[in-house]
Amino acid sequence: MTDAPTTSTDTAPAGTPGDALPYGTPDVPRVAVRGEARLDVAPEIARIGITVQARGTDRATALQDLTRRNAEVLDLVKSYGEAVEKLATGAFTVTPQLTHKGRGERVRAYHGNVHLTATLTDFTALGELATRLADLELTRVAGPWWDLRPDSPAHREARQQAVREAVQRAREYAEALGARLDALVELADIGAENAAPAGNPMLRSRAAYGGAAHEETAPALDLEPQQQTVYAHVNARFTMTRPVL
Repeated sequence: MTDAPTTSTDTAPAGTPGDALPYGTPDVPRVAVRGEARLDVAPEIARIGITVQARGTDRATALQDLTRRNAEVLDLVKSYGEAVEKLATGAFTVTPQLTHKGRGERVRAYHGNVHLTATLTDFTALGELATRLADLELTRVAGPWWDLRPDSPAHREARQQAVREAVQRAREYAEALGARLDALVELADIGAENAAPAGNPMLRSRAAYGGAAHEETAPALDLEPQQQTVYAHVNARFTMTRPVL
């Protein structure tokens, strides 16, 4: 004869300290719900990565070329004024490259790199700036990566919408039992976060910034901002009136 399977339950009286689950009573039932929200909003900022490179047979030449090209990039980005919210220099490296043949530490060339990140708020300048940067000598451009600011109103709206959805869901459960919500017992914010920004280029604009473009430069890229998805989730517990069963 096989014993019936058993399950473990919490039999402590409601309200006992340390309860794993906040059970209600027949007269004051509790309802637990999850509220969710998802908003698709336009990005607020765009970032581009810029890498300046130089190579020379001696260290001094490589450093001179790298310094000159880095200054050209900085001047160009700064010429866009308020369209650029932030410009930051990241890693700077100068690496000696050894010969492949022979013994010893014979240096064949020096490679130098400077990495920068530019954050733009005016997307009409983005395509033109990216093109002009890519047209510079030994300069690589990556991005754009679209994003929202940490204090974006979209996060607040998503959290509030998740709370409203939780209240509505709990109210519907109570009404299905012939009861009504009575009081909020607990509201737990378990996260409101952006989808990882991803970005395939693309914003329509032909506006000129930082002076007129030269005829020999490549035409400005057409960049279209990528919508950002904001999520919010909350857990809520309510008491309700005695159901009519």
